[in-house]
Amino acid sequence: MRKIAVVLFNLGGPPDLSAVKLFLYNLFNDKAIIRVPSPFRQIIAWIISSRREEKAQEIYKKMGGGSPILKNTQAQANALQESLTLQLGNDVEVKTFIAMRYWHPFVEEAIKDVEIFNPEEVILLPLYPQFSTTTTASSLKEWQKQAAFRKFERPTKILCCYPQHPCFIEPLANQTQKAYDEANAYGKPRVLFSAHGLPEKIVKAGDPYPWQCEQTAQALVSALKIENLDWVLCYQSRVGPLAWIGPATDSEIRRAGLDKVPLIVVPIAFVSEHSETLVEIDIEYRELAQKQGVPHYIYVPTVSTNPTFIKGLAMQVQEVLQTPSLCQSRKGKRVCPVDRVGCCYNAFLSKEISNGV
Repeated sequence: MRKIAVVLFNLGGPPDLSAVKLFLYNLFNDKAIIRVPSPFRQIIAWIISSRREEKAQEIYKKMGGGSPILKNTQAQANALQESLTLQLGNDVEVKTFIAMRYWHPFVEEAIKDVEIFNPEEVILLPLYPQFSTTTTASSLKEWQKQAAFRKFERPTKILCCYPQHPCFIEPLANQTQKAYDEANAYGKPRVLFSAHGLPEKIVKAGDPYPWQCEQTAQALVSALKIENLDWVLCYQSRVGPLAWIGPATDSEIRRAGLDKVPLIVVPIAFVSEHSETLVEIDIEYRELAQKQGVPHYIYVPTVSTNPTFIKGLAMQVQEVLQTPSLCQSRKGKRVCPVDRVGCCYNAFLSKEISNGV
């Protein structure tokens, strides 16, 4: 029987308040996030994590004292394994694994579990719809590093991104339409497609993330088919003094208050609930909207384990199995603009993947 391992990459999160500081340190010690050499990066990471620990703990207290991201990711992994098992049939054994970037189970833990499973082939599946050097690339490079260290060698392929895939867009559009119909009773709604922000210098260095976010937003607008839709692509979760890409989601909420329009906030860069959605969007931004006089505010949940989304991931995994590599369901062909030099095609997919990434 053919054995296939599918590894789901995600951010990770602290399981309790005592883990918050170390989680933050792991995050800011990633050279994809703080782009300065060691040991300065470690010093900066320690300073930031120390200063942000108390504030971050308050955020996790609002979610019961810890991050739900592992539980949510496990539910997605279980649903994907079930879907793939049904689609691939009895001649293939599929098992899903979770590799978190900044908390357990780390990539090295996932590789150990994959080794025990001993598959003929490995598919790497980031739970980030849009590719970024700070998320997907960081996880893939960590996989490379740990696989080389453990001398783990298996044919490995990447499903790098899916910003416009119909099975991602359709459930988001359906939920947004329902929210729009509700909000319409309070006036013509404005839709905010909110994504996690990035420092401008990372984008100027060629990161394709905002371009891919634009593709997601445009695909959602097309799927909604609402005449003269009032919408904005905006970015949240700014940290530190650097200039970040905009417009900022909180600024757009303030503008909506001035315009007295109802708001619908749609998370387009998150596929599972965690602090940026459950607290930042659904609690903090809701409170801001109320203070600014927004007539009505609706948060659209992430796709999570939506059957259409999970089925879409399973379909893309099957496509990956049939090709040397895969870039946004284009069978290895580059889709990002050529000036986006940080794209996955340049870093990983321009070379045939035959033994490791």
